[in-house]
Amino acid sequence: MRCTNGLPDKQTVGYTLLELVAVSGELPADQLCRLPGGDSYKLNVVRALKSQKLLRTYYRDGVRGYRLTAPAKKALCRDNPERFSFSLSGSAETNLVKSEITRRLRLHRVAEATLTMKNAGVLIFRDEKPDVFSPEWEETDSLSITVPAFYTSREIKEMGTVFAKIRGARSVGVLLTPADVFVVYDLGNSLMKWEYKSEMRTKALMKTVLCRERLPHQYPPEAVQGLLLADSMEQACDILKENEGRQYFILDGNYEHFYFLTNDRKGERLLSLLCSRALTERLTDILYADLYECDFAGNLECDAADRNGEPVLLSFFCDLPRIKRFDTALQLQNKYGTLICFDFQREALERYCSNRVKFQTIDFEKWERSFFE
Repeated sequence: MRCTNGLPDKQTVGYTLLELVAVSGELPADQLCRLPGGDSYKLNVVRALKSQKLLRTYYRDGVRGYRLTAPAKKALCRDNPERFSFSLSGSAETNLVKSEITRRLRLHRVAEATLTMKNAGVLIFRDEKPDVFSPEWEETDSLSITVPAFYTSREIKEMGTVFAKIRGARSVGVLLTPADVFVVYDLGNSLMKWEYKSEMRTKALMKTVLCRERLPHQYPPEAVQGLLLADSMEQACDILKENEGRQYFILDGNYEHFYFLTNDRKGERLLSLLCSRALTERLTDILYADLYECDFAGNLECDAADRNGEPVLLSFFCDLPRIKRFDTALQLQNKYGTLICFDFQREALERYCSNRVKFQTIDFEKWERSFFE
């Protein structure tokens, strides 16, 4: 069914697909599987949108993506200018999409992260979230984050010249929850070459803009943390092995916490958990029921002790620096300990950790049914 404005009905997969392509510039074709509905149904939706001259496929350098047509851009801007004009007007990178593979892959990483956020219930559209990074902000403005919201790197750079300092940074955006600030990176299917100084400036700017200037009542400086998204848990193992030291930015304490989640249904569920202090406390309370308070005099990072007095680390968010510190301390102190994670995380983490680490797993399917159904 078509609306009078020439677009699919809202609340349909067709309209959702157009929305995602609009804010992304180009949506990777392989991300279609992450939208609701069966594969054949979604392929029919794509065919219908193409036949209606709203969507087109762009294929170059072996990379396939979906882009909007000019009539689709005009129709979306007429339908909801507050949501789409920022992405679909003027010389915006998401409006005038370049053909260079590096630029396209950058758009794809931002699009993939945006889809993960949306599927986890995080606000992604400009008309739904506070205008935290507005260049017109004044000290008298009152802002607060009451529900999780994701701001892409392009939205952040809207602030102007101050963000020229982070040119070259690889962050795809910032996730704001009522309690935390997460600088978000998307690895896709490969490891990243880090621009160390740019990444550190990004962190410093987030602390300045969010924790000191615009939302100091909500975020202390320690609220700024790191969040890695990737296509596979295997990349967590590769990072922990340090790949000849190239992953020092993640592991060397630049962020006290650097969480690792996958761009799939499991990662989306864990992202929903990460965004909710109440849900996280519910899970930790369940796990602590079989654990005991520990005191290792501050020389071994852990969360509790088991019945034998051995240290236990809760790592269901796959906090990479903490995992590395835990494993290293056990080896140095000739101790054994237990790492608690989800069952789908175990294999990759087990390939990295020494034989000093024992594993206890949470059944993801049972947990998901208990917490989300």
